[in-house]
Amino acid sequence: MMAKASISKHRREGGDEAALRERILEAAFAAFMKSGYATTSTLEIATRARVSKRELYALVGTKQEMLIACISERAKRLDVPADLPLLRDRETLEQVLGSFGTELVREISDPAVIAVFRLAIGEAVQAPEVARALNSTGREASRAALRKIMAEAQASGLLMGRPAELAEQFAGLLWRDLLVSLLLGVAERPNHRKIAGRARDAAAAFLQLHPLPNDAPAC
Repeated sequence: MMAKASISKHRREGGDEAALRERILEAAFAAFMKSGYATTSTLEIATRARVSKRELYALVGTKQEMLIACISERAKRLDVPADLPLLRDRETLEQVLGSFGTELVREISDPAVIAVFRLAIGEAVQAPEVARALNSTGREASRAALRKIMAEAQASGLLMGRPAELAEQFAGLLWRDLLVSLLLGVAERPNHRKIAGRARDAAAAFLQLHPLPNDAPAC
């Protein structure tokens, strides 16, 4: 009985710590958005989260570690799904690119993510670590996921070329000028139907640019 009580207590404490850590990260993100990363103090974050500075450092760490954690939580949603279909033909590849492109635009066009991009741009001089964290932790997640899809397609004989270059090409077709327009506030976030249409068009255009040798039109 004592052993069961100890396990139950440990689980409650673990759950409490996870909830408290999430609260700290939410407070940190809100403070960064309101005051900027460079001028936000750990005391302000602790006050917002209603915790002591000791708890703050124990559960999350330094201010920079909080920033990386905030970005990492959002970057997790940009990984390639574990149940990615086996890329046996170009039709499946087009569907996978369309599906991933839809998810990518949906996640990155989220107002909270756009706010992080704006924060990185605004703090580029005073706190360049914001941009470095966003690039290495946030943006790299989506780039790596897309490179993985391209590498698998290449290994299956469905594409020719370097996966990194293919990934960049598809991303360019997918975004066009949407991300810049969102950052400038001159465009609204597209709805799901428009995002899905954009992704399908990008996937179709990309495959047209990369026909298989046997599919190339005769001269």
